[in-house]
Amino acid sequence: MHSLQSVPASGYSARSMSIQWVGSPARSTAMYLHALALPLIRIAGNRFVEGRVPPTRVRALEVNVATVSATERLTQLWETPDTWWGVLATVDHKTIGKRYLVTALIFLLAGGVEALIMRVQLSASGLRVLNPETYNQLFSMHGITMIFWYASPILSGFGNYLVPLLLGARDMALPRLNAFSYWMFLFSGVFLYVSLALARAPHAGWFAYAPYTNALYSPGLNMDFYAYALVLLTISTTAGAVNFLVTIFRLRAPGMSINRMPLLMYSTATTSALAVLALPALSAACVFLELDRQWGTHFFDSAAGGTPLLWQHAFWFFGHPWVYIIFLPATGMISMILPVFARRPIVGYTWVAVATVLTGVVGMGVWVHHMFAVGMSQLSMSFFSAASMTISIFSTVQVFAWLATLWSGRPVLTASMMFALGFIATFIIGGLNGVVTAVIPFDWQLTDTYFVVSHLHYVLIGANVFPVFAAFYYWLPKITGRLMNETAGKWSFWLMFVGFNVAFFPMQITGLLGMPRRIYTYPADMGWDTLNLVITAGAFVFALGAAISVLNFLVSSRYGAIAGRNPWKADTLEWALPSPPPPYGSVHIPTVVSRHPLWDEHEEERDPSGERILDQQRLTISTSALDAVPIGLAKMPEDTITPLLLSLAIMALATALLLKALWVAGAMFFVMLLFIAAWLWPRPEKLA
Repeated sequence: MHSLQSVPASGYSARSMSIQWVGSPARSTAMYLHALALPLIRIAGNRFVEGRVPPTRVRALEVNVATVSATERLTQLWETPDTWWGVLATVDHKTIGKRYLVTALIFLLAGGVEALIMRVQLSASGLRVLNPETYNQLFSMHGITMIFWYASPILSGFGNYLVPLLLGARDMALPRLNAFSYWMFLFSGVFLYVSLALARAPHAGWFAYAPYTNALYSPGLNMDFYAYALVLLTISTTAGAVNFLVTIFRLRAPGMSINRMPLLMYSTATTSALAVLALPALSAACVFLELDRQWGTHFFDSAAGGTPLLWQHAFWFFGHPWVYIIFLPATGMISMILPVFARRPIVGYTWVAVATVLTGVVGMGVWVHHMFAVGMSQLSMSFFSAASMTISIFSTVQVFAWLATLWSGRPVLTASMMFALGFIATFIIGGLNGVVTAVIPFDWQLTDTYFVVSHLHYVLIGANVFPVFAAFYYWLPKITGRLMNETAGKWSFWLMFVGFNVAFFPMQITGLLGMPRRIYTYPADMGWDTLNLVITAGAFVFALGAAISVLNFLVSSRYGAIAGRNPWKADTLEWALPSPPPPYGSVHIPTVVSRHPLWDEHEEERDPSGERILDQQRLTISTSALDAVPIGLAKMPEDTITPLLLSLAIMALATALLLKALWVAGAMFFVMLLFIAAWLWPRPEKLA
């Protein structure tokens, strides 16, 4: 992917390391013209003896030509061609990040439409808008889409775009793997939604409990689509997680020690570690499910020595860490947005960072609280109950840090800030109604009621959608170069906030009244009609608010006011760049001396000798994991179509297995190996 080369004590530039420059003839020409220009400028400087050219003008001209020439060379090195080949072959983290964001937003809209159709069905008792099977498919697709194909990928989109810029790097550590992770995400979602188009969508919920998912009770391809799509998605997510970890621990700007990192880096690194640890359990569970369904094994068949509880343990061993995977990066974004609009550094930086990491650590040990009703020993359940309560302490630390920052600052009420405040309010409610479900007797009473549906949405929408919209209003000006419409943003916030609470707070009441989850209709004499009508109305108000923001994003990205470099007067490195940033990021790799680079007196890009330009190849500085001391140069690969072709081969392999076309599957496996070999095959360097 890239190679690290040792750095001499004198510096870490490509020139000081005598690295031979690699590039096209056009890039070579630019270099030689630059080399010829500087002596001519110096010759002009000698004319000062005759009084013709002032030396200050000569020096200014020399610096200007050098900077322009470096900018041109960096652009030629890093810019993706505006061709079909460039579209398919790019490994630029900014392009990949934008693709993640757009694709995840499309899945959010799809999941939202599915939810609204469900709410129409449940708005009154005895309705027959949907038949039971269609409803089962819709509520399953809604949960699967929102939890797997929206909530985490939207955060990956922000991460892909922002992490290198926040760290002062030129790209992610593994650019080809980055492109591969996006293509796998896209194709896994297409694979899943083909099932809906064929009326063979998954129908056993996003959790897919055995034995209902066995072939005896689900004989069609519905749950096969589910299993294969999730395996494809886990490949994507694992690849992305590894990439984030390597980038955060190896490509930070010189001086950005671990106690100076933006808090988003702590949450992103924690969730990436969780993904690497937890996703294999989901992959194994899906493989076991397919072996049971298609090949006659009995992992989940109690009559043949298996156990359905194996699915629950494997799924929730993954599933509860996944809650933090789709929640912690959002809290990291809030921890960066609130201080900017409070006009002061965050209170308790160290405590927030430690709480973030401990949330991930303890989060690996609470999965059984989803299984209190299955019948386990009181002693074993008590450990998981205690862990579930303990983890709330870490979230409380973050909430108090945010509130203290607001209290001691001078808050500015922008649309982004309003969404951040809405997140805090909904997150507190979701946290409180989650703590009570850790009390085992209480959980027994409400585990399969709408109380849990309310809790789930307060956590997932309150702690994901609101922070994501806050992040859009905050960072889209950097991504697009245009400011969002603040008035539309504030209208959107109030509609979403009111609609959300009108929709999901009454679900706690219907749950306490005994309304079970996963029902497509209910009798008229249960007393749930009025509350369900209110819930449906709130859902449509929430959807209207979200639609206003999406329309705002689309229109303002083209016609909004010019944003400039730093419209929010923010403190992190990405705001030192033009909006949108150039393909290479910073001309000079920045150096950092504090947690708030743009709020201190240090000049991050000061580089009189040009050592940190690194314009001979696609290079960025690699630093040590803790203190960010330069240790080498990371050489980045050129654009390539191999990640796309490998993703297509893997998708074709999954399709062949779905249809049990084994000869085709074997051929696709061989093709996949060929593409992997092409990816890893060493290429001789082209010398200029």
